[in-house]
Amino acid sequence: MLEIDGLWKNYGEVVALRDVTFTVRAGEIFGFVGSNGAGKSTTMRIVLGVLSADAGEARLNGRPIDFATRKTVGYMPEARGLYPKMKVADQLVFLAELHGMSRADATASMERWTKRLGLDDKRSREVQELSLGNQQRVQLAAALVHDPVVLVLDEPFSGLDPVAVDVMSEVLREKADSGVPVIFSSHQLDLVERLCDRVGIIVRGEMRAVGAVGELRSRGKRQLAVTAEGAPAGWADEIAGVRVLSPNGHGGTLLELDDHVDDQVVLQKALASGSVRHFAAHRPTLTELFREVVSE
Repeated sequence: MLEIDGLWKNYGEVVALRDVTFTVRAGEIFGFVGSNGAGKSTTMRIVLGVLSADAGEARLNGRPIDFATRKTVGYMPEARGLYPKMKVADQLVFLAELHGMSRADATASMERWTKRLGLDDKRSREVQELSLGNQQRVQLAAALVHDPVVLVLDEPFSGLDPVAVDVMSEVLREKADSGVPVIFSSHQLDLVERLCDRVGIIVRGEMRAVGAVGELRSRGKRQLAVTAEGAPAGWADEIAGVRVLSPNGHGGTLLELDDHVDDQVVLQKALASGSVRHFAAHRPTLTELFREVVSE
């Protein structure tokens, strides 16, 4: 289990992280989301020892992450950290050896992961000769080649085509299913929602929401999506305890209900206003939830 416990980081008078605390359990994929500059990369760099925290610590299986334990972490930075003029195979073997693998084991692991990620025909090419998407695949291979016990990935899906996204998603799921804690950041919230077991939302250096995707989407007041054809604009404005979130045209309306409101009252009002084609509870998407959390 990866534990992030009370991290603080200041840059002069700017507070980059403020008591950031969360865990990534064994066998879990954790989505770490936030706006640019919210503190995602800073948190990950502290986990890797690239930056030092002003307070708090990161632990792996109960032990503070030091030089020895960092060798067991697979890290994929947002900015590509590969040697552009080095051949793919040579580079992956070299990186695996730096993590303590023998040349034979490193070569076997390189061959396994380049084949798994569709790079087996790129082994003899320099990284700079590859497309950005294939460079991203090599970067993932570099994070996996030494058989890490935890994966920390910063924007791993950036620049990938849909097929490559599917391949990378499958790899992350396989690693999690083998018991590896996986944390990744991404601005592709639909992908985070589909792939992750739990999500953490960080806003201006503070964790504002952490939990299972379904739990987070269920938080807050009840919402109803109603489509009443022919209903006049503002048909729901006068219902007590009901707030119109988004009148979206063509009779479609998203409503928020206070706890005491009976949804059947809303249905009767909708029927009196037009022909009801759709009436159902609405759970906000992760994108909608993110906007709500950031705006709070």
